[in-house]
Amino acid sequence: MNIWREARRETTAMSGVPGPEFYERKLAALWERASEAPAYQGLGPFSRAAFAALRPTAREELKARPMSFATVPPGGALRYYETTGSTGTPTPTPRLAEDVIWNTVAVGEAWREVLDGDERILSLMPSDVVPVGDLIAQVGDYLDLSHLRAYPFATGITGWDRLVELWRGYRPTTVFLAPGVALEWTRLAAGRGLLPELATGLRRMMLLGEVNTAPFRARLGGWWGADVLDASYGSTETGTLATTCAAGRQHLLTTGTYFELDTGGPEGPVGIDADGPRTGQLVVTPLNSYARPLLRLRTGDMVTLGDACPCGRPSPTVTVRGRASDTLRVHGVDLTPREVEDVVFAVSEATGYLIEVDAAGSFAGLLLERLPAADRSAEPTTAEEVRRVSKELLGLSWDRVAFVNTLPQLTKSGASQKSWKRSNIRVLEETP
Repeated sequence: MNIWREARRETTAMSGVPGPEFYERKLAALWERASEAPAYQGLGPFSRAAFAALRPTAREELKARPMSFATVPPGGALRYYETTGSTGTPTPTPRLAEDVIWNTVAVGEAWREVLDGDERILSLMPSDVVPVGDLIAQVGDYLDLSHLRAYPFATGITGWDRLVELWRGYRPTTVFLAPGVALEWTRLAAGRGLLPELATGLRRMMLLGEVNTAPFRARLGGWWGADVLDASYGSTETGTLATTCAAGRQHLLTTGTYFELDTGGPEGPVGIDADGPRTGQLVVTPLNSYARPLLRLRTGDMVTLGDACPCGRPSPTVTVRGRASDTLRVHGVDLTPREVEDVVFAVSEATGYLIEVDAAGSFAGLLLERLPAADRSAEPTTAEEVRRVSKELLGLSWDRVAFVNTLPQLTKSGASQKSWKRSNIRVLEETP
């Protein structure tokens, strides 16, 4: 119980970015724990100068030898997870009770500002092996809120038909789900004519597991008549790094992680003080990690930080731009799935998309998945608008924009069953 009390006291006692004394104390304790891991042998005594001189760890290095960064074997942990992330390589991630408690309290206190006291929470994560599924349940327990797990892609257990009946019986007010799952569920509800019925009483959708965009959230909210928020940002390796606020922005959890930005300058990663850089690759040191302490981990994510959020929370906001590895070059244009989503969901009512390119980058096609029962007569006009906006915003002229009835399930099945956004890209063997 002392851990729970200390976690809550520290989480709720501070706002904004803590001062140097806080980080000095937390980093020193983490440094000592990390020195027990094989990867950090020979660290020497802690100092801020020694920390700043420590070479940042690349995600690829962590994935290549994950247990070298651990202080406990898999069987010595309270929880053991594996994540695929953007590379598709399983990464073992043990967690002790301390890891679980600190992360649960930090997220729970942040989500307390968004959730109501009478919530009925439905967790629709892709499957029962997703770590964030445990987090949702733990936060529900911590906040004393009713919650139900229903994993639609856990074959033979829940399924979509069973989910319809569970939804009708439970009547959720808040649903946690991955963006891909939200699209698949919307298609099923619309195709069966159930969308108006199922949307009754729904207040908000909390998205997790994949990077999403403001146009996507607006489109999803329009379909369901609910607020759609980007619930959190983080990874299985790091724990939760940021959470949503009532204004729909994400704020860094600055008491739980020491954040740095790498803008590519000669000085390397630098802290996120008010006078520092605002855009770069995020480098993180999770302060409350025990089973696998990490020092200066490069996330691979390009982010932009902001301030002065309408919600009044003083900690910096963060917008995740995606990973450089997600970028493809076609027709001389550097293109990311996130940029395509900004256009697709702003202009059309498509429930999914697939980018088609050839190996030479000389062909760019876009397949849009139509919403069941949608008016097909409007599709030619919509396709032309997609072309126009893509040219205006992205500098890209699509060779083909076409609507299809369905796309491969992998493009929508959620973060546990796909590798980042790469499943939304198909490389053609021959140019059409």
